[in-house]
Amino acid sequence: MIDRISRLCVIGLGYVGLPTAVAFATNNVEVIGVDVAPERVMAINAGATSIAEPNLDALLRRAVASGKLRAQQHPTAADAFIIAVPTPLKNGHVPDLSYLQAASGDLAPVLESGNLVVLESTSPVGTTELLCQWLSELRPDLSFPHSAGMASDIRVAYSAERVLPGRILAELVNNDRVIGGVTPACAEATKTLYGIFLKGACSTTDPRTAELVKLAENAYRDVNIAFANEVASICDYHGVDTWELIELANRHPRVDVLGPGPGVGGHCVAVDPWFIVHGASGLTPLIETARCVNDARPRKIVECVIAACKGAFDVDIACLGLSYKADTGDLRESPSILVVQGLQEATSGRLLVVEPHIQTLPPELTDNARTELVTLQEALHSSRVAVLLTDHHEFRALDATLLDGKIVVDTRGAWQPR
Repeated sequence: MIDRISRLCVIGLGYVGLPTAVAFATNNVEVIGVDVAPERVMAINAGATSIAEPNLDALLRRAVASGKLRAQQHPTAADAFIIAVPTPLKNGHVPDLSYLQAASGDLAPVLESGNLVVLESTSPVGTTELLCQWLSELRPDLSFPHSAGMASDIRVAYSAERVLPGRILAELVNNDRVIGGVTPACAEATKTLYGIFLKGACSTTDPRTAELVKLAENAYRDVNIAFANEVASICDYHGVDTWELIELANRHPRVDVLGPGPGVGGHCVAVDPWFIVHGASGLTPLIETARCVNDARPRKIVECVIAACKGAFDVDIACLGLSYKADTGDLRESPSILVVQGLQEATSGRLLVVEPHIQTLPPELTDNARTELVTLQEALHSSRVAVLLTDHHEFRALDATLLDGKIVVDTRGAWQPR
């Protein structure tokens, strides 16, 4: 069992890896951050990051200035390793583990007996065991827990983050964590590692349970969002006010219907349910249906806007918000972008996009000359239609008189009852 971690190597310095590296570095651990992107490595060593997360930039600068955190492109010897690389989907909703396999190939040469390897990337069930297999094939001189059990030279565990963009640093420290150790010794070593900064409770289990816990949490959220989005479609069909219906239904003591929206975004909720589907074919009709409902939602919003315009396809439309989550600039898997793309195809007027958390339009929207990134004031002044896609604070607090005379499509219920 590892009693003391003096050097930690974090592989992958994105939305999870960099805040994790900073959390350890600010708790007096020497941290080597690893990323394949040279421009990201250079920026981090200069104390800079493009990740818009409260307090992250200040803590990063402090960690770099203290010498506790430095970034490089390849791993080096350490007591423990945390892998936080992307695990996206390929065509057909198939998990892409190529980044993880590449990271294991980069990590294997520097492993030493007594090391701990923790997989933080959200992964399909069985991935931690697969990681063990990859590493053991690359380092036959070392023993690994999937075959050697408690006596293994290397300890391996799974422990995914459970954080929310905009609150990552606080939730890293305070949220409970589930650790799936390949053996009890692996779990205890991982518990010791995260105990350096963790204030939340640590629950230990096996890797497959821990992997599925993470996926089930996000599939649960996806299913509940899909129910809300389907209720919204039913309300539209019957001419019922969606928001009034949800408010009244939620007065039941055992009912808590979520608010609908333009779809589901982010790397977790929009992706993780497909990991379950891929690994349990034929057992997931509810989860698959929920994914299909939420994936279809942006197109339904486009149809709603077109219907509201009543045949006037050349009007200027203000599209308020591109990020998938309020008060952040996180565009990953954002359904708001899909809505704007749909409007590009279905309308002929200008699309005046307002997203206060970014400086330029994402590449998906730049090949349409009618689409512009503008200020809120300019968008409302020039548009005939206002579509609320992301409920940023400045949009929720909007003076209602600025919407007078406009066709309004509120996908978030932020302007109710108007």
